[in-house]
Amino acid sequence: MGGVIGKGSMDRALSREEVADICATAVADVPVDGKRVLVLVPDQTRYAPIDMFFDILADLLCRRVKRLDFLVAAGTHQPMSMERIYAHVGITAAEHRAKFTNVGFFNHEHDDLSALVSLGRLPGGEISELTDGLFEQDINVTINRKATEYDYILIISPVVPHEAMGFAGGNKYFFPGIGGVDVIETFHWLAAVITNPVVNGVKDTPTRRVIDRAVTLLHTPRICFAFAVDDHHRLACLFAGDPKVAWSLAADYSAKLHIKYLDKPYSRIVGITPDIYEDIWVAGKVMYKLEPVVADGGELIIYGPHVSELSFTHREAIMRVGYHVRDFFVKQWKKFSKEPKLILAHSTNVKGIGTFDDDVEHPRVSVTLATAIPEEVCKHVNLGYRDPRSIDLDKWRVEHNDDALVVENAGQVLHRLRN
Repeated sequence: MGGVIGKGSMDRALSREEVADICATAVADVPVDGKRVLVLVPDQTRYAPIDMFFDILADLLCRRVKRLDFLVAAGTHQPMSMERIYAHVGITAAEHRAKFTNVGFFNHEHDDLSALVSLGRLPGGEISELTDGLFEQDINVTINRKATEYDYILIISPVVPHEAMGFAGGNKYFFPGIGGVDVIETFHWLAAVITNPVVNGVKDTPTRRVIDRAVTLLHTPRICFAFAVDDHHRLACLFAGDPKVAWSLAADYSAKLHIKYLDKPYSRIVGITPDIYEDIWVAGKVMYKLEPVVADGGELIIYGPHVSELSFTHREAIMRVGYHVRDFFVKQWKKFSKEPKLILAHSTNVKGIGTFDDDVEHPRVSVTLATAIPEEVCKHVNLGYRDPRSIDLDKWRVEHNDDALVVENAGQVLHRLRN
């Protein structure tokens, strides 16, 4: 399973037949007969044709394997309901009971300690080498127990630029996808210290090195189906095989598909969140992908009237910590060292880069929420507020001067300045 097969095109989407052929070739010679196979899939916050992959893999494997179970690699996101999972994979509950009797569906829940198992520890000295000296601490590598209980693992992996990993996908589906808190917190905070504009859209990052090393402690054989989608969420490429190699090939396509270069920054940007972003925990990607093209002193508006929560799973901690630039935490570490590093990382990534001197915080840009989150909550967590009804998107699109920009489906494509 060390090799990789696949194809891609910048001019057309792969057909279902091409996808099915790649999947069939990838599993044809794998001795899964009578075995237990676990499939890791993203949740609803990613653009991916999970229903197509489910249909293809079920057809290829259900008659061969003892079990074909699907685990939603939700990381620290809210677990999916069974109703949502069925819609995700394109079947009904009745079809599940009648046709897929050896198939199961599960959520990863990172805070359920009983569902985790330790794979071992990564020593601080090695972490220091992997992170170019930024971090030096032992990491207890914990993972969902199911990863150790199956004979093979398949990974369905969309690849896009990512604020903590450089590019999402590949071994990221183990950490944070089905990982425990220690590893997740370490690399998220590490990336936040390096800062989003430096990490996002870069293949070789300290965080990627950490998760690639951590996953070597897992001995279950695995195949990754890594892909990048086009503007219409269709597969532009698909590579199957070794997770590191398949991910790397898909990331090369993602860099062409999902990074847009602009000639100049804009003082005001409205980023329209897609429906798949339901809280700021995920909709923060609007800032992550647009921060590099907001002019100094400018404003980034996260526009999502459907977004009603800061986070479905981390609201209390965010309300306590608020949103601040990195140095606000680093220069007051005694005050914040006991806070979850995952929350601090999210906080500073949403707020963006800036300085903190003489007890005064100076973010480079202003971040404003135009969502269903109340004004008092926005102010409490140190973000700006606009009533989304006060923003006429049509006027913004056609009447504003060259210093304003409206970005549709924001959070998907990383924007950078050309120079």
